[in-house]
Amino acid sequence: MKTSQNPLVLYTGGTIGMQMSESGLAPASGFEARMREQQAIENDPALPAWQFRELLPLIDSANMNPGHWLALRDVIVQAVERDGHDAVLVLHGTDTLAYSAAALSFLLLGLNVPVVLTGSMQPAGVPGGDAWPNLFGALRALHRGVAVGVHLYFNGQLLHGARCSKLRSDAFDAFQVLPRQRQAEHVALNARIDYRQVRQPVNLAVMPLHPALQASHLRALLDSGVKGVLLECYGSGTGPAGDSELMALLHEAHVRGVVLAAISQCAQGHVEFGVYAAGSRLAEVGLVSCGGMTREAALGKLFALLGAGLTPAEVEHWLARDLCGEMSD
Repeated sequence: MKTSQNPLVLYTGGTIGMQMSESGLAPASGFEARMREQQAIENDPALPAWQFRELLPLIDSANMNPGHWLALRDVIVQAVERDGHDAVLVLHGTDTLAYSAAALSFLLLGLNVPVVLTGSMQPAGVPGGDAWPNLFGALRALHRGVAVGVHLYFNGQLLHGARCSKLRSDAFDAFQVLPRQRQAEHVALNARIDYRQVRQPVNLAVMPLHPALQASHLRALLDSGVKGVLLECYGSGTGPAGDSELMALLHEAHVRGVVLAAISQCAQGHVEFGVYAAGSRLAEVGLVSCGGMTREAALGKLFALLGAGLTPAEVEHWLARDLCGEMSD
């Protein structure tokens, strides 16, 4: 546990700092002044002496993309290694908060400070809202001590950054860690995948398996130049194994170096290919199991590994192993 005396508050936009515009709520600058005014009202000695920075341009998190993940990673590393901050609190919109928390969990592997992300369901200043409790609650948690790694703080709970998902859009307890089986081998961190490794943008896609899926749909996706595809399988990792054309497409993609990662569509599911013949067939054509990982975690991990320039075989090796608690309890 590390107690923070000098955290950086990094504001990216999101509902927490939004103000009304002609077209509705939109991200707004000037949040530092509002934050300091509210802190003066609360007069809480348990808050650390924070510094503030805006990551411009501010965005609604519905517009978040992997390029923003890389920018966040760069600013956080700079804040720690150059500016001497002992923790970072990221203010972020809730729509993609769990995706960013998961991606940063893998982009910041080995960084020896805690990083906490938070946001709110209502803008700061709404009477009885959750913005100030989430923001100052996260700062108090950092001041008390938080383990090294990436976390999400919401509604009074500190959650594992690579395990949580947004499950509700109409309540303050929007984020939860669902009970998913996590029994993968935990391995020591490799220098080729830690935070110092330069990352490049990667063309990725997510495709749920469903009864209306046709081989032509998958062919169009695979012909788009993707380097990795996250396939959301049924149950314990099954799919339309009886569709020979679809299976052939997956096999061909794997042979030419496309990484095919598999998760379960079930909220509390995990992939175990050998349970059913239909699952075994998916493994035979090249899918690699991501165990009980969430969509957010699997996508962020796939992005971080492929972006590090690893070979497809190396990516598959690390996908199947626990790096920061995403696959083991």
